[in-house]
Amino acid sequence: MRNHTELNQFILLGIPQTEGLETVLLVIFSFIYPLTLLGNLLILLAIVSSSTLHTPMYFFLGLLSILDMLFPSVTCPKMLFYLSGQSRAISYKGCAVQLFFYHFLGSTEGCLYSVMAYDRFVAICHPLRYMLIMRPGVCIGLVMAAWLLSYLHASVLIAFVFQLPYCGPNRVDHFFCDIPAVLPLACADSSLARRVSSTNVGFLVLMFWLCVCVSYTRIGIAILRIRSAEGRQKAFSTCSAHLTAILCAFGPVIIVYLQPTPNPLLGVTVQILNNTVSPMLNSLIYSLRNKEVKRSLKMVFYNVVFTALK
Repeated sequence: MRNHTELNQFILLGIPQTEGLETVLLVIFSFIYPLTLLGNLLILLAIVSSSTLHTPMYFFLGLLSILDMLFPSVTCPKMLFYLSGQSRAISYKGCAVQLFFYHFLGSTEGCLYSVMAYDRFVAICHPLRYMLIMRPGVCIGLVMAAWLLSYLHASVLIAFVFQLPYCGPNRVDHFFCDIPAVLPLACADSSLARRVSSTNVGFLVLMFWLCVCVSYTRIGIAILRIRSAEGRQKAFSTCSAHLTAILCAFGPVIIVYLQPTPNPLLGVTVQILNNTVSPMLNSLIYSLRNKEVKRSLKMVFYNVVFTALK
C-alpha cells in the first residue's frame, strides 16, 4: 500500500452539517454506545447461563449479540474520541482496517440473518426434524461459511479501494472511513473500484434478501395452515422479533449503497442509525419480545443481586 500513496493519514471531518453540536453528539453517543454493549452482553450472558437456551436458535442469537458489540466498536470509539475535542486524524493503515472490519462484520451479520431465517423455516415447517437438520455440525458449518464469505467480500473491497494512489487531499467527508467517502480522494480513476464495490455489496444484499424472503414466504404459508389461533400466534411470535431486526439491518444498506443518486446527508443519517442505533435496538427487540430470554435475564439479575448481598 505504501508504494501507491504519499499519504500517511486521513482527516475525518465527522457528521456533515453538525458544526457546533459536538458536545450534544458526544453526550448522545456516549449513552448509546455503552448501552448497546451492555444490552447485547446481557443477552449473551442469559443465553450462556441458561441450559434451556442451548438450542440452534439461541446459538445464532448469541453470535448476533457478539456481532452487535463488535460492529459499532469499529466506528464509535474513534467518533467519540474526536467529538471530545481530540485529533480527527486516522492513519492510512487505520483507515484501511476500519473499512475492512466495517464490511467484514456488516456482511457477516447480514449472512447470519439469512441463516436465522432458515433456522426459523426449519423450526416451523419441519418441527419434527428440526434437531436433526439443525444439528451442531450444521450450525457451526453455516457460521463458518458466513465468516468466510464475509472475509472474501471485505478483502475484495479493500484490494480495489486501496490499490489506488492517494496523494491528497486527505479530508474524509464522513465520520469514518467508508468506500463512498474515501474513493473521491483517489488521484487516479476510481470508476472500476466504484463498480466493483456497488456490484459486490448489491449482490450480497440481494442474495441475503432472497434467502430471507424465500424462508419467510414458506413460513407465512405454513402459519396460515395452522388451524388454531393460539398456534398461529405462537409461530408468529417466534419470527416477529427476527423479522423486525432484519428490516432494521437491510433497509439502511439499500439506502446508502444502492440509491441511484446518493444523498450525502441522508446516507450519513442512515449509517449512524445502522452503526449505533440498530445494534442497540436488536438487544431490546430480542429481550422484550422473547419470554425465554426475559426469564433467563431475570435469573441472571437474581444471581448477581444474591451474590452481591452474600
